[in-house]
Amino acid sequence: MTSTYIGTSIETGTSIDASTDTSTRTGTTFRSRRTKTSAAVAAASFLLLTGVSIAAAPSALAGVPGGTSAADRNSDFDGDGYDDVLIGAPDGTVSGKEGAGYVTVQYGAANGIGVNNSVPKARTAVFSQSTAGVPGSSETYDSFGSAVATGDLDGDGYDDALIGAPGEDVGETENAGRVTVLFGSKTGLRTDRVLNLAAASPEEGARFGMSVTAARFTGTTPNDMVAVLDRRGAQLFTYEGGTLHHTDSVDTTEHPAGTAIQPGYLTTGDYDSDGYAELVISGYSPDDGYKQGWSSVFAGGESAVTHQRDLNGGLGTASGDVNNDGYDDLVVGQSKTSADQPQGANGGLVGVYYGGEEGPVGQEPDNAPQWWTQDSPGVPGTAEEGDDWGGELSVDDVDGDGYADVAVGASGEDVGTVRDAGAVWLLRGSAEGLTGTGAQSFDQNTAYVPGVVEESDGWGGQIRLADTDRDGRSELIAAAPGENTRDGAVWVLPASTKGLVADGSWSYGGAALGAPATRAAFGSAVDE
Repeated sequence: MTSTYIGTSIETGTSIDASTDTSTRTGTTFRSRRTKTSAAVAAASFLLLTGVSIAAAPSALAGVPGGTSAADRNSDFDGDGYDDVLIGAPDGTVSGKEGAGYVTVQYGAANGIGVNNSVPKARTAVFSQSTAGVPGSSETYDSFGSAVATGDLDGDGYDDALIGAPGEDVGETENAGRVTVLFGSKTGLRTDRVLNLAAASPEEGARFGMSVTAARFTGTTPNDMVAVLDRRGAQLFTYEGGTLHHTDSVDTTEHPAGTAIQPGYLTTGDYDSDGYAELVISGYSPDDGYKQGWSSVFAGGESAVTHQRDLNGGLGTASGDVNNDGYDDLVVGQSKTSADQPQGANGGLVGVYYGGEEGPVGQEPDNAPQWWTQDSPGVPGTAEEGDDWGGELSVDDVDGDGYADVAVGASGEDVGTVRDAGAVWLLRGSAEGLTGTGAQSFDQNTAYVPGVVEESDGWGGQIRLADTDRDGRSELIAAAPGENTRDGAVWVLPASTKGLVADGSWSYGGAALGAPATRAAFGSAVDE
């Protein structure tokens, strides 16, 4: 291991006033006729060295000190006990620079999150590299906000925001990528204390920051560590003395201990319940001709992370305790499949590897996960090729019964004759694990859901389950980055003891938060 100083501490600038105006809490509803364009399904699509395009998603579960769980996640910037919501718009035009990007934060409260015209008054903020105190400057195609995550890096009890800008140049090194850290406080995210993080050895086109996460991976620090993905693998950083130090690297493209993986995603979870989070790096593998996703699990420990095993699946990933046995479970998505997988697999798969003393494992004899498709008993709909069912996932307890439920996004789902309109499912957790009993599905044609289905909206391209009103039940936040000619929009569906509820759902875009909306791809990244 090395201990090289990488972070740059910024001690200047002013904080943003997060107060907003009041009006009716409806957000912005989209019912007008729109021009159809291809949807942005995740934070950004990167043409990798192999020619395979992987949509880089935000981290699926940011760990907490002592391990991760669906019930206790890092997403509370002001420490008031309510989940906050961090959303990226990497294509947003800022200071006249197309694709410079920005992020928004909505602070949870007794009535949940809101927008600038909410009643009662909502707390929101917008951050970009043009915000006073945020290091750097807004530049064309920096893609600030392509990936977002949270974690308590300094152990002060307030969660901190990690923001990836994989298109950022480092000196003369183009597209090397950077990550910005905004620290939390009693008043929320602040800009008078910021870190700017580059790779230990910046490389042209590495796109450092294409995915980010934070968790307590080792016992070398009582705080959460930062993991940042680039085109080769992940780099780990530890906060100490006001800076972030590079402490370890994992290269999955040259992976003699397991399956070679061209990385695209990061996930964490405490699958063995030992108090240290595991790091999961997912993507396609050249070993099988990039036919299907793989996930490489690196176990946390007292002194370092070590490779544990490689698992089939992982184009979407998330973690949580589905069967409430005290171990996090790894949920993986799979859109490209092999012939030995279940009927309906070509429409997409969702697999569950259940946690235990040995970490996440599947079923004997081949360690396959518990696979689910749209053709599984109880699951609404019919599996069709190109649905991308499981391309996006989120895990948390929706109905308050103590079992984490699984939200499944399918941005390629056709609704009637409308291609790639997108939809979201909810599968329930139980003592026996994931079940189709009580499964639900939603799209923009569902009664009470604002808007109408349109081609290539990609509704559900990013999703998150979050308890923003602290009632013990997590609402659904579903994004369609391609909505309204790639302006992007987000929907909120309330939670109840019976699951998700469309009645009372509402939608909004970046403009409702005071941000530039035109072709911003708002919702391309939503913190888990």
